[in-house]
Amino acid sequence: MADPTNPTNHPKIIVDSDWKSQAQAEKERLAAAERKTADKPRAAGATGTGGPSGAATGAGAGGASGKGRPTMPPADFTSLVGTLVTQALMYLGGFPDPETGRAYVSLEHARFHIDLLGVLEQKTKGNLTPDEAQDLTQALHELRLRFVEISKAVASQMAQPPKPGREPGPPIPGMPIG
Repeated sequence: MADPTNPTNHPKIIVDSDWKSQAQAEKERLAAAERKTADKPRAAGATGTGGPSGAATGAGAGGASGKGRPTMPPADFTSLVGTLVTQALMYLGGFPDPETGRAYVSLEHARFHIDLLGVLEQKTKGNLTPDEAQDLTQALHELRLRFVEISKAVASQMAQPPKPGREPGPPIPGMPIG
């Protein structure tokens, strides 16, 4: 135990007061960079609105909170269709599993998302712009073609005799292939 009466036994505490000024300078530099980035879209002619309603895409609308994080896309019809298309593609093996690098195929889940897009097309018929209607129709057409191709590939793979070292078994829904 240190002797409180002997100053040489106390641990020496070094206070670096310069870190405060460095932190403040960094904070000011980041704020200036943020202001500069926020001003760029306006200078380029962007309106800063989140779609037809004119709502801004700030932190309250699910966007960036000013901390350098990316903003969310506007909540519009195109984003909705894009989300469903991405989900369908994911289940059709369009994106490899980040951990294994192998394609993941679940025809049941892919069909569900394609069917959701079909319902969306049916329920919005006559209420879409020509571009929105064309994009939805084209996305559905391409997904349905890809679904048929992947279904055939899965069926032919299941029809092949098992490879040596692999135990045969019934196909498991949602099983990775490849």
